[in-house]
Formats: sequence, C-alpha cells, structure tokens
Amino acid sequence: MSLTEKISTDLREAMKTGNKVTLEALRAAKTAFLLAISEKGAGSVLTSEEELRIISKLVKQRKESAAIYREQNRDDLYDNEMAEATALEKYLPARMSTEELRQIISTIIEKTGAKSSTDMGKVMGSAMKELSGRADGKEISAIVKELLQ
Repeated sequence: MSLTEKISTDLREAMKTGNKVTLEALRAAKTAFLLAISEKGAGSVLTSEEELRIISKLVKQRKESAAIYREQNRDDLYDNEMAEATALEKYLPARMSTEELRQIISTIIEKTGAKSSTDMGKVMGSAMKELSGRADGKEISAIVKELLQ
C-alpha cells in the first residue's frame, strides 16, 4: 500500500472518529499529493521518495509556524500546529541518529570524491536523495560541513 493510499484510508477513519486535528493534517497531505500529481501531468503517480518529501515539507511547515506562534504567545495556534505535525510524522520513517548520519554521509563523501567545502553541493545532492525523510536538511548540512573541513 502506497503512502497516498494509506493517508486516504486514514483520512476516512479520521472522518468517522471525528478527530479534527488528524483530519486537517491528512487533508493537507492529500491536497499536496494531488497538486504534485497534477504538476507532473495526467495519469502520473508519485514515487515513495516524492511522497516522503511532501510529508516532510508539511511537517517542517507546521513546526516553523508553531515556532512563530510560540514567539507571539499564541499557544492555542501553537498547540494545533504541533498536533498536526505529530499526526503527519507518523507517516515518516524513523529519524536517524547523528552517528548513523555521520557514517552514511562519510560514505557519500568517499563516493563523490569530495575533498573540501567547495564540493559541498555534490555531497548535499546525494545525501538529500539518500536520506530523504529520514533526516532534517539542516542536520545533514551541518554534518557535511563538519566532515568536509
């Protein structure tokens, strides 16, 4: 079962149970999937990497919004955004530890032949493809910078 199908199934279940937070989060995900499919063209299907990238983006957006609401002392909106982020995170693979990331990124650096920070773009491109949905881009970038110095 693809992630799109799983979200559609869970969306129906959220409607039945009346879970408003999950319902809104899953509606946003389904809408993002439909927009991505329509951009690709009729009859196309999203790959699992694209689905994970979309879910990751939605989670990141909600966490950024929550941070802004927290700064503005809008706890009601903060709580809602964090609850939606949590509902969407269930569809992402487990996050990798920093040590696991270091090992994978070291391997990528060896494969690409990167020697200095000027090669960061090559490493980041490969790392983001390989680690999509399993690690945050900021964390990947920080480790790549550290290892290339």
